[in-house]
Amino acid sequence: MRETLDQVRAAEAQRDHRLASFEELVGERCLLGANSGLGIPLGDDCTLESGLYLTAGTKVRLPDGSQTEREYVHHPGAVAVVALTEAGEVVLERQHRYPLRQDFIEIPAGKIDAGEATLACAQRELLEETGYVASDWARLGLIHNAIGYSDESIELWLARGLEQRGAKLDAGEFLEAFTLSFNEALAMAQDGRISDVKTIVGLFWTALRR
Repeated sequence: MRETLDQVRAAEAQRDHRLASFEELVGERCLLGANSGLGIPLGDDCTLESGLYLTAGTKVRLPDGSQTEREYVHHPGAVAVVALTEAGEVVLERQHRYPLRQDFIEIPAGKIDAGEATLACAQRELLEETGYVASDWARLGLIHNAIGYSDESIELWLARGLEQRGAKLDAGEFLEAFTLSFNEALAMAQDGRISDVKTIVGLFWTALRR
């Protein structure tokens, strides 16, 4: 597993180097402070809670020599878990997502804390959100889910050998955890009933391993 993670990091570094040859970094400025601990007003009753995300403006030089600015959302990174029971069911969650004003069916997931290893984060999120611990873990891969406006990446893990110990949801976190046959969940991803991208990718990557 260590060799696989090192290979991923090396590939990321190589891609970053190639990108620099197309758009040269000239300067970067912070548009919204990330550590003030305050909600920063954006207008029309919309606020960004600082400390979670940082919007940055980056000035770059294009191949023709001209300069322009790129704005993007910096994200700490996240993990998502495809957890399978002995009966061949997958652990899912139904959760309301405010930006789209609707409920979504998803696999367990969450942001990586500062200094936290991705596997440790996956284990923590699975326990907190669903109450399950797993004895067998395998890394499925890494996805970049918002490349047009964010540097967010999500590392996907497969968890087996589940044992229920009781969920420990964060304050203000509301979701319904349930199990569904893996084949039914895969069908929902195919016909659009599941539209969350990390869940779709996780289910299909898992299907390739079964």
